[in-house]
Amino acid sequence: MAFMNDRFIAIDFETANADLASICQVGAVTFERDVVAERWETLVNPETYFDEINVSIHGITERQVKNAPTFPQILENIALRLRNQVVVSHTAFDRIALRQTIGRYRLTKTSIEWRDSIVWLDSSSVVRRAWTQFAKKGYGLNNVCRSFGIEYAEHNAVEDARAAGELLLRAMRETGLDLSGWLSRVRQPIDPNSALPIVYDGNPDGPLYGEEIVFTGALNIHRREAAVLAAKAGCNVTDGVTKSTTLLIVGDQDVAKLAGHEKSAKHRKAEALIAKGRPIRILRESDFLQLIDTAN
Repeated sequence: MAFMNDRFIAIDFETANADLASICQVGAVTFERDVVAERWETLVNPETYFDEINVSIHGITERQVKNAPTFPQILENIALRLRNQVVVSHTAFDRIALRQTIGRYRLTKTSIEWRDSIVWLDSSSVVRRAWTQFAKKGYGLNNVCRSFGIEYAEHNAVEDARAAGELLLRAMRETGLDLSGWLSRVRQPIDPNSALPIVYDGNPDGPLYGEEIVFTGALNIHRREAAVLAAKAGCNVTDGVTKSTTLLIVGDQDVAKLAGHEKSAKHRKAEALIAKGRPIRILRESDFLQLIDTAN
């Protein structure tokens, strides 16, 4: 899938309560050639209650959104902006909020095509790799922006989105990596020199004991965390696909890439072994997490 290498969209959502499917504000900022090309924001009527804690953070009240559009009414506008784009958000919460709200309104069938065309880039992952002082802590949007003198109105969706985009631009300038470079870099360990094979023996009492699992692609959770979950459930975790592999877990966004050359070497090898009759099952990360949850 081809993207304009100098264009990306930063997005942010505010929610009415602890449920990430309670979106009450959307902000999207388009960046082209290192500058803001367009800003779009709207209040959203979440059709649910507002928690006092959330209101104290973003200042949006139930009264303010009374006549605002509901999420289904703005979904096409969101789709037009995000389709076939690199979409930046700071941490995975906004990505999850979008997915959960689509699910809440049962809009999955109407949104699956454009959602699968998105390539997400987590600006907090960029920050943790671009600057060593934020590698392990302090990589929250407000703290990093304050450190770099980036001014913005915190917890306003369009301003949060702009700030995330500004951080990505700063990282690109200071590291020399372009957008494609960062899409690749965030798939690698924070310290590439410390990368070790992730290998665990499965818990013999686990419900999935006997399965041999391998991970590939960009996961939403840290790969070592995913490996620990698998091992606790009984899976032997290995670093490479072999004839004894039974499960290959692929990052959700990687599953959407259908052209063979865009798949990882592990993915291609697993498919080759499947073609030869090996009983390997390929699962998305989200399906793997559901499998672990069910097994436990």
